[in-house]
Amino acid sequence: MAKKKVAPLNFSKYIRWFWILFLSGVLFVALLFLLASWGAFGEMPDHTVLENPKTNLATEIISSDGKTLGKFYLNDNRTPVDYNELPQDLVNALIATEDTRFHNHSGIDARGTLRAIFKLGGGGGASTISQQLAKQLFHGEGSKNIVERSLQKLKEWIIAIRLERQYTKEEIIAMYFNIYDFGNNADGIRSASSIYFDKEPNELDLKESAMLVGMFKNSSLYNPRPHRNPEGTKNRRNVVLAQMEKYDYITKAVKDSIQKLELGLHYSPQSHREGTATYFREYLKGFMKDWIEQNPKPDGTKYNLYNSGLKIFTTIDSRMQKYAEDAVEKHMARLQAEFFHQNTPERNKTAPFLGLTNEEITKLLNQSMRQSERWRVMKLNGKSDKEIIASFDIPVPMTIFSWKGEIDTIMKPADSMRYYKMFLHTGLMSMEPQTGHVKAWVGGINMKHFQYDHVKQGKRQVGSTFKPFVYATAIDQLHLSPCDTFPNTPITIEALKFGNPLPWTAKNSDGKYGGFRTLKSALANSINTITARLMDKIGPEPVVDMARNLGIQSDIPAVPAIALGTPDLSVYEMVAAYATFANKGVYNEPVMVTRIEDKNGTLLYQFTPKTKDVLSEEVAYVTVNLMEGVTESGSGARLRRTGEASGVYKEIITGYPYGFTNPIAGKTGTTQNQSDGWFMGMVPNLVTGVWVGAEDRAAHFKTITYGQGASMALPIWGVYMKSCYADKTLDVSSSAFEVPKQLSINVDCSKTTTQPTTDTEGFIDDFF
Repeated sequence: MAKKKVAPLNFSKYIRWFWILFLSGVLFVALLFLLASWGAFGEMPDHTVLENPKTNLATEIISSDGKTLGKFYLNDNRTPVDYNELPQDLVNALIATEDTRFHNHSGIDARGTLRAIFKLGGGGGASTISQQLAKQLFHGEGSKNIVERSLQKLKEWIIAIRLERQYTKEEIIAMYFNIYDFGNNADGIRSASSIYFDKEPNELDLKESAMLVGMFKNSSLYNPRPHRNPEGTKNRRNVVLAQMEKYDYITKAVKDSIQKLELGLHYSPQSHREGTATYFREYLKGFMKDWIEQNPKPDGTKYNLYNSGLKIFTTIDSRMQKYAEDAVEKHMARLQAEFFHQNTPERNKTAPFLGLTNEEITKLLNQSMRQSERWRVMKLNGKSDKEIIASFDIPVPMTIFSWKGEIDTIMKPADSMRYYKMFLHTGLMSMEPQTGHVKAWVGGINMKHFQYDHVKQGKRQVGSTFKPFVYATAIDQLHLSPCDTFPNTPITIEALKFGNPLPWTAKNSDGKYGGFRTLKSALANSINTITARLMDKIGPEPVVDMARNLGIQSDIPAVPAIALGTPDLSVYEMVAAYATFANKGVYNEPVMVTRIEDKNGTLLYQFTPKTKDVLSEEVAYVTVNLMEGVTESGSGARLRRTGEASGVYKEIITGYPYGFTNPIAGKTGTTQNQSDGWFMGMVPNLVTGVWVGAEDRAAHFKTITYGQGASMALPIWGVYMKSCYADKTLDVSSSAFEVPKQLSINVDCSKTTTQPTTDTEGFIDDFF
């Protein structure tokens, strides 16, 4: 039987179908890419959007020494940095962990993609840094639907390729670091470096860089804060270090040594009520809102304070600001402890108030209740007055302020309100007289719990710190010398002489009179009667005019009593006015902002100095010379002490050995019942004013020992200035005030005979 002949296999048709299917697949994929790029599967960014990716950029507040004081933002606390501001360890950690072939692909890692496909993701992810950036910029979180996820991945590939064409590798890395949310308001590497380590990005070391790169995996999970996941974050950091060793960025020895270290966190939260210069930043917010309203963009739209990425360059010096805040914290904590001690129920049944009846206290607290935030919110929610008042007696969980740290407690809002009435507050401002640049601004003791700003917003009676205005006016009009003498006896200024409805009698606070005093001795020891005699000679109107020319805008009645400091003025006004004396009679309006730039560095605003001549150089110098006597032999002489004080003064009043030997001009001030304590201090290139007092004037120290300006306010000035002088990077003057070339008024009183002071140790200030 013959064998059947088998026809040879025809492979041509299989080959043909293979190529048909292959080319169809290629065409299908190409079509998908094309459709995706056209936006068929969702909107795609065009080249203009890729050139300027839309991200919310916080407005950055920059100090005069180049440090970030804080930011204005709503959701995104982001300030971008350039690639050259990133340390190499940070870049290496990112590449080793997230995309080892970053420099060898054009947006898509083919090898990684194939590995992920064949191993179904078991061999690791395939997303490149460029793809992750595309996702962060344009797509956000993915869908759980497999089809949607696939289309999203397709769009990421296309955007990643476009990004690679649009930007350099370095720019892509910088953008990725800038866009990522590291948690805890740390948007971008600049904020993350500051919040987690209190550093700029270029200051990060290897250990810190590895931790931050490790957070890219999941910043919510790998949260380094205590009580969150510090151990997991450390383990993740060590994985990053292992990757760096694997790809030869670090040695095994370096990896092993750093993996043993703790995270080294220096957590510095950034919020609008935390951080440095909080009260100044709140003032600046108002300044910027006014500026934005008056300065639209070229297209007519308005800048957004919270997401336009503006840069505000301020006059605040971050070092001096820190020293000022530290001085406030050091002294106010000690002063407050003494105030609490004197206001225990056993010592003061109406604590913290003195001189008020129970009915008056109830009226005061009811008024505060109606001014509270709780009242405002409940009223907006339609609650009746009766319901709101009742709510103040219902205990609720709350966090209250203390100088030893916040306290979580359950308390009646009414009790918390009275508790907060117990606290003493302060305001400090420091300014260069020659430029008007404000170098430090401390508006209170804690912005989170006490929002009221006691630098510019608050105004309180200034006491004897007003007297130099009277003296300067008298010197200007009458050409008086610091060595001229006046009788230290009571004086009554007759009714109607200056439009007064009633006669006014000035008395010394200590009730001591007799003999004669030079003007220098009288100002140094705050002799009320001699200040009143000057007022009697020149009248109140010229003094009011002088104060106006010195920049004071608050209301000052033209009555003789202003000689002893009855007007309510702000620290801001007082510092600017005193600075005129140090600046040879030229007034400079305080400057807080030197320039504003947009996110691209384009100049939008540059300040113009506002100055005016107020006094002759001679009158200004003589007034300064008078105030030097305050720190030489008067109520400010404790600044010269070199050792710890003893007795009643030891812990609170002069517990700080200042030991200043350089020329200092200044004036203390204390108001009636010790409700307000002031100290104004000047050296040739820095003027600083300090106020201390309680929210309500009825809350005050019982005696002048603790309640005078030299006890409440002067120590803050002393601690602050000691820190400034200790910092050799600052240029705070220790030299003498410059003597005018033409000085016709005698300021050398060494040969003048005066009655010696009778004040206790020369440290008891006056009050009116």
